[in-house]
Amino acid sequence: MAGLRKKIWGWYFFDWASQPYNTLLITFIFAPYMKELLGDGSTAQTVWGYGIGTAGVIIALLAPLLGAIADKAGGRMRFIWLFSVMYVLGAWGLWYAVPGDFNIWLIMASFGIGMIGMEFATIFTNAMLPDLAGREDMGRVSGSGWAFGYVGGMLALIVMLALFAENASGKTLIGISPILGLDPALREGTRSVGPIVALWYAVFMIPFFLWVREVRHPNQVPMAEAARGAWPELKSTLRSLPQRRSLFAYLISSMFYRDALNGIYFFGGIYAAGVLGWSIIDVGIFGILGTITGATFAWLGGKADDRFGPKPVITFNVIVLTLVAVGVVYISRQSVFGLAVGPESRLPDIAFYVMGGLIGAAGGALQSASRTMMVRQSDPEKITESFGLYALTGKATSFIAPLTIGLMTQLSDSQQIGITPLIVLFLLGLVLLVWVNPEGDPKA
Repeated sequence: MAGLRKKIWGWYFFDWASQPYNTLLITFIFAPYMKELLGDGSTAQTVWGYGIGTAGVIIALLAPLLGAIADKAGGRMRFIWLFSVMYVLGAWGLWYAVPGDFNIWLIMASFGIGMIGMEFATIFTNAMLPDLAGREDMGRVSGSGWAFGYVGGMLALIVMLALFAENASGKTLIGISPILGLDPALREGTRSVGPIVALWYAVFMIPFFLWVREVRHPNQVPMAEAARGAWPELKSTLRSLPQRRSLFAYLISSMFYRDALNGIYFFGGIYAAGVLGWSIIDVGIFGILGTITGATFAWLGGKADDRFGPKPVITFNVIVLTLVAVGVVYISRQSVFGLAVGPESRLPDIAFYVMGGLIGAAGGALQSASRTMMVRQSDPEKITESFGLYALTGKATSFIAPLTIGLMTQLSDSQQIGITPLIVLFLLGLVLLVWVNPEGDPKA
């Protein structure tokens, strides 16, 4: 039992180590810095959308094949090592986003490499969940992992805001110059977010690699043979999906609502910077609030998951996020939910902070419950294959939200109109949940 507990804690440390890529780079520090780098919110949101969307296409094309290979050959740890290297190198490359002297192609390529590494590593660590907990406590383990990750992201964000990220006056949140002699004029404090995220991951993945041991399953084959058989195996699995109505409906539903949730994370910071004129410090405080509610409700959601099952948790939180996406469209410097406000009013900021708290709370519980719902929908004899399908559907359309937001923003030249595709994606996911059996297909 002590050995299993240590293994579970090692698994939790992946969430702790990897979460800052989402928290600091995708949402709260580097994304709003892009607005400053490019000088215009709509331009930054367009570039961000196309860049993240392109990385999403690559993930969608490669994830299912890599999952099928690993399913047949084993050796998930080898893949996690490889993708960890990509994570670290990609994050470190963002240091070179020097104001007035940067190559946007290099910056977005670095970001994409790190993001691909993070997403692929997540696929393989998620597939380890069934080896850690039984059906009766899967929600608790999944929810605690997400909560632990949110706490790690929050701590990294606080360190970044207090000691490194400078505002327009060159001071950090606590009123000091960036530490280590970093030059505020060159935005070295803010740009250090890339190396900090890389080092954070490298250090805190040590418990994962020390304590987690992969469970060896029978009938594993050499890597070359697995690679040759991956595509035929994947085609066979995909052809069988229409006969498994609940699994099929859940995969498509989660495909839409997870893409919409990622869209909120990708564009929340850059939206606040462009529409409300927030500084990186403002966005960071917004992020701290979101990570606090995210950690709290991921943990509470895990308990609700074990008591009521994951489907009610998923349904409730998708509804909340749909309403949040609608609400965000109606928040600007000029008005809040149709109520005109003056230029000095704090009401838009307060309203957006409330939205941020709701995004964190609903997003944390939703992601945790989605992971356990996948177990409910899976054939116990083919659990790894099922998580491969979950990865496939999660990434097959992961480019839709970023690309449609980028396109809609470009066409309308409005960040508010630009995020409306998220509402449609959440609604599609919600409707498709109707066909999901909470206990999975009868023969699954």
